[in-house]
Amino acid sequence: MSPARPFLPVRRRLLGALGGLAAAPLLGTGLAGCAAPQASIAGTGDLGVVVERARGTLALVDTSRRQVLGEVGGLGDLSHASVVFSRDGASAFVFGRDGGLSRVSLTRGRLEQRVMQAGNAIGGAISADGTLVAAQNYVPGGVRVFDARTLELVADIPAEFAPGRLSRVVGLVDLPGRRFAFSLFDAGEIWIADLAEPARPQITRLRDIGRQPYDALVTPDGRHYLAGLFGEDGLALVDLWDETPVARRILAGYGRGQAPLPVYKMPHLRGWAVAGRLAFLPAIGRHELLVVDTATWQEVDRIAVAGQPVFAIARPDGRQVWVNFAVPDYDRVQVIDVPSRRVAATLTPGRAVLHMEFTPRGESVWISARDDDRVAVLDTMTLRTQAELTLPAPSGIFFTSRAARLGF
Repeated sequence: MSPARPFLPVRRRLLGALGGLAAAPLLGTGLAGCAAPQASIAGTGDLGVVVERARGTLALVDTSRRQVLGEVGGLGDLSHASVVFSRDGASAFVFGRDGGLSRVSLTRGRLEQRVMQAGNAIGGAISADGTLVAAQNYVPGGVRVFDARTLELVADIPAEFAPGRLSRVVGLVDLPGRRFAFSLFDAGEIWIADLAEPARPQITRLRDIGRQPYDALVTPDGRHYLAGLFGEDGLALVDLWDETPVARRILAGYGRGQAPLPVYKMPHLRGWAVAGRLAFLPAIGRHELLVVDTATWQEVDRIAVAGQPVFAIARPDGRQVWVNFAVPDYDRVQVIDVPSRRVAATLTPGRAVLHMEFTPRGESVWISARDDDRVAVLDTMTLRTQAELTLPAPSGIFFTSRAARLGF
């Protein structure tokens, strides 16, 4: 096990890079009487984190310099960790598989707070106003909501779908306002929680939405919540703009009676799969992406790919969709050309590719190769490698640009 890197405070790294210009007063702004910014304040827009799953550690990275700035440990079981960011991008909230919820300061490079909020957790979300952090849990099944500043529990929402029966919760997303939507895997339900008053959450329950919803996304405009179904071919769709939301089934029977392949890894959804008005969705147990028109929610195409898709992630401008795969094809990544809806390139960036993340404007993509202890940074136009970072067993990659996006 390699020793953790010493953390060099972000403000020192940035101020050094700027040659002291950050301390200069603003000129010609017309803001008479306003104090000049302090030299210790540095931006966080080009920061991010990479999960080092085997060590319970986050690597803090600079996406412009393509460098590791330092590491923060003591975060518990990160085997299925996810991260959301505060509105200012200065804090990362880390959801561990062991039920731990941690707040890490990116500017100080240290663990600020940590609570054990459940026995088995699977991710979380932050409210649109940045004041509430919600964790979705397998054990005990439900959602727990915390004050983003103090990590004090402000709401507990057990996913009780029958007397004494709690469901595992998946597909938790933030919605406009202090609202969240999530799915109950064991109950076949979607719940919408309004936390305008956290002490008295208002829950809207949508029943019989389909068997075993396994993950979900909210479209970038916040209008539609889409849950993938593991127990049947199809998805459940909710129009959140309706006065009385209902769930309706779409793409029912997309397998058309064909025997599916064994599922080696559950695919993921999220708003990453939406490019313009098209959604690119993994087909469970198939070597295909389903292409759906989000204006009609009808299938318009399907794309044959190299294996069972796990992530289908749209470049920020929507021009490309990058796809990685489950075992045994998880050494490959394919690039989909959106206008032609065809595979434009097949890449082999490393062994056990687990995650991909675009830089804020999409000029580069970072790809984690767990079994090679490496993160590769590729130019999305030329597909050439720009940098390689050595990190032990890297998995999830999360950049602070997510702080400004709904559903991230």
